[in-house]
Amino acid sequence: MSLRSALTRFAIAGVAGTLAAAAAVTPATAGEGGQSGPGRQAPRLYKGVVTASQLLLRSAPNRGGKVIRVAFRNDIVTVYCRTTGQKIGGNTQWYLLTDGAWAYGSARYIRDLGPTPRRC
Repeated sequence: MSLRSALTRFAIAGVAGTLAAAAAVTPATAGEGGQSGPGRQAPRLYKGVVTASQLLLRSAPNRGGKVIRVAFRNDIVTVYCRTTGQKIGGNTQWYLLTDGAWAYGSARYIRDLGPTPRRC
């Protein structure tokens, strides 16, 4: 292999690595919220309060998902985002919660404390 072709391959590999690194950083820094480091933004978290006497938090946004834990009336929960799932009481929205373990809770039984969470 000639020196010229070796340098060309090295340059191409460097550009590809730079592009891959830029693509990996872009989604993480595009979120809303406060700073988590120099020049980087952390995803915004939302708060809600449980309105059911007991709310089963599940592994999937439906009643068939495995129960991960239980939240009780007036518990304050941290919401990462919302998604569409099984209809509960006329509401198809489910919240992905970050309290201790990632689990879904029906938005039908969580009252927002502030803005409605972003979509997942």
